[in-house]
Amino acid sequence: MRLSSRLTRPAIVAVAAGLALATGATAASAADQAATKYRLTPYGYGKVRIGESAKAALRSGAIVVKHRDRYCIGYDLKGHSTGRNNVGGYISKKYGVALITAPKGVSTTRGIHAGSSLAHLKRAYPGVRRDIHGYYEVTAPGNPKAQYSFTVAHGKVTTVMLDLKRQDCFN
Repeated sequence: MRLSSRLTRPAIVAVAAGLALATGATAASAADQAATKYRLTPYGYGKVRIGESAKAALRSGAIVVKHRDRYCIGYDLKGHSTGRNNVGGYISKKYGVALITAPKGVSTTRGIHAGSSLAHLKRAYPGVRRDIHGYYEVTAPGNPKAQYSFTVAHGKVTTVMLDLKRQDCFN
């Protein structure tokens, strides 16, 4: 996503989708292979936990800070660069880790990843609903403070995210 304060969700998704399309045909890198060891769980990805404080997230050693403003810190997951003017997630100074975008090749605990069909998404998460902005959202199983958000194009999942329901970094 483009670096600026208070980005909208469409900006986040546009960048993530562009990255997925741009890198979709490349050979698996070491980072991609490492990503397959982890899942985007209802509580986070690897050492990065949804809702954990900025201090704890920074101490984890799993993120690379790319941007700071008054409200939020934009970051990439270590080993999963999103490019010069983009970030892979946000940490709210008030609410903690607010967004984690799944790296290429990473799936949820129910097997949903970029490339999954919409039908598979609906079977895996029966409560998933499309919101007014076109995102498919469902409360993260076992974590009522977080939700999975998915973008879908042409019947296929293009982006998988875990975000806090209450946060102040993006719309």
